[in-house]
Amino acid sequence: MTSKILVLPGDGIGPEIVAEALKVLNVFKDEGSLAFELEHAHIGGSAYDAEGKPYPESTQALAKKADAILLGAVGGAKYDKLERSLRPERGLLAIRSDLGLYANLRPAILYEELANASSLKPELVANLDIMIVRELTGDIYFGQPRGIEVLPSGERRGFNTMVYTESEIRRIAKTGFETAQKRNKKLCSVDKANVLEATELWREIVTEMSKDYPDVELSHMYVDNAAMQLVRAPKQFDVIVTGNIFGDILSDAAAMLTGSIGMLPSASLNESSVGMYEPIHGSAPDIAGKGIANPLATILSVAMMLRYSLNAPQLAERIEGAVKRVLSQGIRTGDIYTEGCQHVGTAQMGDAVVAALRA
Repeated sequence: MTSKILVLPGDGIGPEIVAEALKVLNVFKDEGSLAFELEHAHIGGSAYDAEGKPYPESTQALAKKADAILLGAVGGAKYDKLERSLRPERGLLAIRSDLGLYANLRPAILYEELANASSLKPELVANLDIMIVRELTGDIYFGQPRGIEVLPSGERRGFNTMVYTESEIRRIAKTGFETAQKRNKKLCSVDKANVLEATELWREIVTEMSKDYPDVELSHMYVDNAAMQLVRAPKQFDVIVTGNIFGDILSDAAAMLTGSIGMLPSASLNESSVGMYEPIHGSAPDIAGKGIANPLATILSVAMMLRYSLNAPQLAERIEGAVKRVLSQGIRTGDIYTEGCQHVGTAQMGDAVVAALRA
């Protein structure tokens, strides 16, 4: 079977890091272990530049036919003065909503070789392996009403709506419980049920659903405490399930425990296991074109693609093993560099992973 993969390089460093991920993917095509066809399209700022919209109809049509999507990054200061509906980030929200990509899986894994690159003491983060399951198509990012209005007094007021339906909560909680079943059978549901009614409902439903997963140990934690605990004792967590805005914040905090946000991939899945795969870092326009960005998060996103959408877990394991071997050889981009290692650029890091795969 030939899989259809849509490639969306996006903005900033996106094209550079995606190019390295495609080098890795092409190793499997060359050896005959994976059959796929690539399509390329625009999203975000590059789509606005090319077609006047951050998620144009041409991209939408290809996305709906794809088995998986590989995304670089979107955004950049040059687009900040556009009206909100035309900004690059609106393209990202639109494709998530359009394809029903409701479940965002964000692993936070500390490679042994990068223990000294973490901002925390090695003993706190050694062997760290957390999976954050973030709901992606609801919450305050999509809730209505929203906007900026002028009050009768002349003062401006901005407003957004945090809202979750029971079915949205059940869907993402199911993903959380099932993910925990495949790991260490511990699930922490993060909310703010003491203040926010939307998450009071969240806690009630997750608690009710836990009866269907007796093998999973469920705990609850308020989001402010969860943020503190990630820094105080991160290894207490196995799987965290939470809403859109809380997951956005907590997953970036967890990223820094691993040494660099440039190391962490993500998968955004719908109910048919079609997924969009992307590094969790941004477009980093300040270093775009310099050839110094870390492509490993994007390469590891390809591994997640192989595992969750293309049914090739053995190839995913090969990529993850190749990345580990490259790190054990002391090869580092600037964001994870420590004294005594070999400092390389984006393309050199991609070549190193390819070489490790072929060895």
